[in-house]
Amino acid sequence: MAIPTIDLSPFFKEGDEYEDERKKAIEIIKEASSEYGFFQIVNHGVPLDLMSRAIRLSKTFFEFSSEEKLKYSPGAGAPLPAGYSKQPDHSADKNEYLLMFQPQSGFNILPSNPPDFRDVLEEIFVYLRKTGELLETILNDCLGLPPGFLKEYNEDRSWDFLVALRYFPATETENNGISEHEDGNCVTFVIQDEVGGLELKKDGNWVPVVPSESTIVVNISDVIQVLSNNKFKSATHRVVRSKERSRHSFAFFYSLHGDKWVEPLPQFTEEIGAEPKYRGFLYKDYQAMRMRNKTHPPSRPQDVITINHYAVSTE
Repeated sequence: MAIPTIDLSPFFKEGDEYEDERKKAIEIIKEASSEYGFFQIVNHGVPLDLMSRAIRLSKTFFEFSSEEKLKYSPGAGAPLPAGYSKQPDHSADKNEYLLMFQPQSGFNILPSNPPDFRDVLEEIFVYLRKTGELLETILNDCLGLPPGFLKEYNEDRSWDFLVALRYFPATETENNGISEHEDGNCVTFVIQDEVGGLELKKDGNWVPVVPSESTIVVNISDVIQVLSNNKFKSATHRVVRSKERSRHSFAFFYSLHGDKWVEPLPQFTEEIGAEPKYRGFLYKDYQAMRMRNKTHPPSRPQDVITINHYAVSTE
């Protein structure tokens, strides 16, 4: 199965002559979002040279010694996990990462080396935030919601965050990079290097997301699935590590303010005579439970909190 690639250039152009191209793109995104929640975008507005510089500088940073990288760790008692971290040795996930919130946030701990890395991180954060705003508008149209509905619902951008990741080479006995999961936010954007390893689950089969230096991977996440009452799918995905080399990527999590209430919208429930498939919840409560999955992993996989925690029983 080929994961669809959508050209977003018509959305950057004025004029009715591009309307057919925009409609065609919307239909492809609608189909991909309803079937498996995954697609790729090109001509997305993020400069390609910025994407390649970000990957290159990230590789340089992660090649530094542990002592150097730990200078930028959040430290015990930090209010938010901004900065450098490495998965504990007992974790099934085998990666290290650098996490940042919006550039003006006072929580960020950004490296001073390599030179320009901090500036590149802040610049690509702003570009990906704009990409998120564009995709939000497109998804609004795909779902047939009133113009500007999702933008007004999700106008606070303070919970967005960006992660630079390095996945270590696989061993002879295991190759897990990040275990099978869905993302808990609204929409996630992934820029990956040429190594590959990102896989999408479709109809029980794992489908590789083949890297291309000009594309950004988009996956629909839990909030959109709940708002649409399962009309759009939160993508199930994982990362499988290569034996030969490390994998580098960036993930931008276009999120929601923690105090926002999340529940199926009336357009997909009472207005069409359908029952809501989820109970409503505060976004920050769900995120706190997901964070506990990481800090205190349950001994049984079935005890990991997912969006199904809020699913309404059909029995």
